[in-house]
Amino acid sequence: MSQEIQAYESENGPDSEPEATRRTAGDTESSRASRGWWDRNADEYQTDHGAFLGDDRFVWGPEGLDEADARLLGPAESLKGLDILEIGAGAAQCSRWLAAQGARPVALDLSHRQLQHALRIDGGVFPLVEADAGALPFADGSFDLACSAYGAVPFVADPVKVFREVRRVLRPGGRWVFSVTHPIRWAFPDEPGPEGLSVAASYFDRTPYVEQDESGHAVYVEHHRTLGDRVRDVVAGGFRLEDLVEPEWPSWNAQEWGGWSPLRGNLIPGTAIFVCVRD
Repeated sequence: MSQEIQAYESENGPDSEPEATRRTAGDTESSRASRGWWDRNADEYQTDHGAFLGDDRFVWGPEGLDEADARLLGPAESLKGLDILEIGAGAAQCSRWLAAQGARPVALDLSHRQLQHALRIDGGVFPLVEADAGALPFADGSFDLACSAYGAVPFVADPVKVFREVRRVLRPGGRWVFSVTHPIRWAFPDEPGPEGLSVAASYFDRTPYVEQDESGHAVYVEHHRTLGDRVRDVVAGGFRLEDLVEPEWPSWNAQEWGGWSPLRGNLIPGTAIFVCVRD
């Protein structure tokens, strides 16, 4: 059990429920909350979603869009020999797929427990790095590509800081491709059924969603940015936006994953994927 889990349960008890609210949360508080939340919930997450994610698939989001088909990083055959950084890698499923294409991936995550799951799957056939996306421990120009499937970006207070770090470690011409919850989802309740189809909040309210303990300390933080905000953040981070992909819900996918479901997925987008280039 990690120190974060022990500290949380010591203070709040193993069965305590956090309070959900909307309030400001800065960089340090957000990072601390994310590390603790993923350490506490990594086992459940991998149990619930491991079969869908697979051990060596590159899936961009709950819709099931596969990189083998989407080719957002480039044709699979073009990845051979490339140095690729996966940010917010979790159990490194995406990195494992990249390695199978002949790439040289590095899987980075803030959560020690998530990376333990990467070791559990294959013992670590490529580097696993525990670090914050806002302070990447790599030299300038270390990678040809960088990617993140729902990792880090939705949970940081200052995405431009992360993007500038990604740009720093990329070589000229390198791609940075990341997926996040589609911003329009913030206007709707996070429910997979009919109750999740009615607008319940302002799309323009950027106040973070926070779950906090009895002492008011954040244990989970997610930051909302509008679609325009995301584009401006990409540009401010030093990238050129090449494409914005909004996957449609496929007919084969019958699963519910949190607020994602076939019902909602056939009506409103659930994921936004930004394809960016470092000129």
